[in-house]
Amino acid sequence: MSKIPNSLIGVDLGGTKIAAGILTDGTLINKTEAKINQDSEDPMDAVRLMVGLIGELIDDKVKGIGVGVPGLVNRDWGIVYDVLNIPNWKEIPLKALIEEKFDVPVYVDNDANCFAIGEYRYGAYAGNKDFVGITLGTGMGSGIIKNGALIPDAHCCSGEFGTMSYLDGIYENYTSGMYFKLKYGKNGEEVAMKARTEEPWALKAYREMGMHLGNAIKTIIMAVDPPLIIIGGSVAKAREYYQDTMWESIRKIPFPSVLDSFRIEFSETEHIAIKGAAALCPAPSL
Repeated sequence: MSKIPNSLIGVDLGGTKIAAGILTDGTLINKTEAKINQDSEDPMDAVRLMVGLIGELIDDKVKGIGVGVPGLVNRDWGIVYDVLNIPNWKEIPLKALIEEKFDVPVYVDNDANCFAIGEYRYGAYAGNKDFVGITLGTGMGSGIIKNGALIPDAHCCSGEFGTMSYLDGIYENYTSGMYFKLKYGKNGEEVAMKARTEEPWALKAYREMGMHLGNAIKTIIMAVDPPLIIIGGSVAKAREYYQDTMWESIRKIPFPSVLDSFRIEFSETEHIAIKGAAALCPAPSL
């Protein structure tokens, strides 16, 4: 008897859009997305949009749905709190709302945690059982994989290094696209474009950001002591402009011997947000 393929759905809730895809035996076979109406005052508008996208993909082979959100999550109940960029999402019982529509178990977690577990399950460095995944985009998010699973925590807050105090603000104000916006009044795409034409101020901005990122990584090393950090996100794609100053900063760590067996890799995994959300579902024997 032939094996029935295992299918999972992953959903990525972003600040401006929702993307969803279906994976069969780990391969993304179809995806869809839609823009969020950010002017809506009804939090259920985004939920209905999400349910509609899932409805376009789901079939009787789907055994689980995973959802990544940019906010805090009560994992047991699948309740989402304070989603960034969607002000009316203060407390949404997302798991219950989706399971009400589809007779399939639903798993919800923070999007940075999804990145980390997605890299563990589907990435180029899959199988590394201990690492920290960092996403660098508009902000900085992190997820911690320990012994092949997301580290257990009480409030889905572990790995939120970007929100830790640093200089006159927090780390993500200095280590992500937020730095370019706050100091130079530019978004990450604009800075990357100018760096490619060797605009001096853009190259300087990346060197500065790299130094601050190195300081953040030193904090992560001292807090978690991972053998590996995997960096993803839009800012990670411009690593050629900042990785030298990043490493200069890291090498100033108080205990340099820890760097002998430490490494940093950059994610190249396509559709990692969707795949990472799907990876929240238990590994198929589904």
